Amino acid sequence: MVRLKVEKMGCGGCAKSVTRAVQAVAPDARVEVDLGAKLVTVSGASVPADRLAQAIAVAGYPAEPVLAAA
Repeated sequence: MVRLKVEKMGCGGCAKSVTRAVQAVAPDARVEVDLGAKLVTVSGASVPADRLAQAIAVAGYPAEPVLAAA
């Protein structure tokens, strides 16, 4: 599971764009969007977090992987 912070994401249209960007590089991924927290959770993908973040950024939404707490 990968979590990404997407600060510019603020509406349902943004969420759809981010979801499409993730699924373009990880078609089988399950994408959950939390607009309030500006977080995207991706599960079921074998794509590295930095590649997912790059795909989201190309769609116009800079993203940063969120490191899991130890």
